[in-house]
Amino acid sequence: MALLGMLLGLLMASCFTFCLSHQNPEFALTSPEKSRTKEADRKETTAEEELDSEVLEVFYPTHEWQALRPGQAVPAGSHVRLNLQTGAREVKLQEEDKFRSNLKGLKKGRRLDINTNTYTSQDLKSALAKFKEGAEVESSKEDKARQAKVKRLFRPIEELKKDFEELNVIIETDMQIMVRLINKFNSSSSSLEEKIAALFDLEYYVHQMDNAQDLLSFGGLQVVINGLNSTEPLVKEYAAFVLGAAFSSNPKVQVEAIEGGALQKLLVILATEQPLPAKKKVLFALCSLLRHFPYAQQQFLKLGGLQVLRSLVQAKGTEMLAVRVVTLLYDLVTEKQKFAEEEAELTQETSPEKLQQYRQVPLLPGLREQGWCEIIAHLLALPEHDAREKVLQTLGALLATCRDRYRQDPQLNRTLVSLQAEYQALAALELQDGEDESYFRELLGSINSLLKELR
Repeated sequence: MALLGMLLGLLMASCFTFCLSHQNPEFALTSPEKSRTKEADRKETTAEEELDSEVLEVFYPTHEWQALRPGQAVPAGSHVRLNLQTGAREVKLQEEDKFRSNLKGLKKGRRLDINTNTYTSQDLKSALAKFKEGAEVESSKEDKARQAKVKRLFRPIEELKKDFEELNVIIETDMQIMVRLINKFNSSSSSLEEKIAALFDLEYYVHQMDNAQDLLSFGGLQVVINGLNSTEPLVKEYAAFVLGAAFSSNPKVQVEAIEGGALQKLLVILATEQPLPAKKKVLFALCSLLRHFPYAQQQFLKLGGLQVLRSLVQAKGTEMLAVRVVTLLYDLVTEKQKFAEEEAELTQETSPEKLQQYRQVPLLPGLREQGWCEIIAHLLALPEHDAREKVLQTLGALLATCRDRYRQDPQLNRTLVSLQAEYQALAALELQDGEDESYFRELLGSINSLLKELR
């Protein structure tokens, strides 16, 4: 019994020592070096777990999509997607009731119970990479189809570059094009159609002032002026068309045209029997040559230009040309009156040389002597409102020169009274309809002013 009790005591002592060694490492019967190694490993593992917990910041989603930054973790049940346009992950709440308890806990200051082994940074990066790979695989077929469609619709940039290089070899400047067109027009081997086409294309270029002066520099202007002598009415018509575009507001070209005999040739065409379209273009060229060029106006009067225009207006079937002639005379009269006012004011912008040239243009006496006061007054019988408007403007501009002639013309007074009644009715309709435009009222005002001046 004593031996049995001794064995039982030794067994209990051994069990107690074994339990203490597992309960507390300090009392374990192990090597000190092994104990220190195990302790260091356990502390390192604990530090890594704490580091992962600190890196993974908890993101609190809402009902709107929000971008998720790297290293952030989201509660379970959140709706996460990858924005393929920006490459960023976005998250929002999926169902409110799933997060109600969690949100209540957050309001109380408790942290969510997150399994850091599931939401490590490496796991999230790996999942994101796999997600991108899947998206690329799904979209690769669509991309290939779209690229094939683009290739069918558009040519490669390399081919376009080659085409542009070839085009650059044959590109011409405006000067070169005008030279080619003049040569085509002046060539004896060119047909009538080719000559007309060349003049038609040339008119497009000479609208620009620099191009018109370039046309003058290589002698092309004189070639076109000589075209006015052609026996073909179409050549005369289109040559005048080109000249009218080149003369417009281009003093250098106007001077060279006067010296090249353009004015005489234009007046000859207007004074002879020619088709109406040809005379229309010639009158356009004459207007472009005379406007703002007092020397040309002086030569125009010396060559009998007013007589030529008078015959043109009085001819049958030329009502369209008559309105253009009246417009030209109105422009010339108002232009001269403007410079007369500048001469009286002696402003710094006034050119003494140009004022001297305008003083040498006896336009108003010539109009009075050749009966233009009566001719213009009788044009009020034209039926078109636009034509009447231009005639009324010219009558007003010539009022100081033709006042006594107007008063001695009973037909003019009857016409004005008749037009006054007509435009009173039309002006009343304008007011009745509530129209903003006062076209007829303005015409009525011009008529009333003339009647008042003539009483």
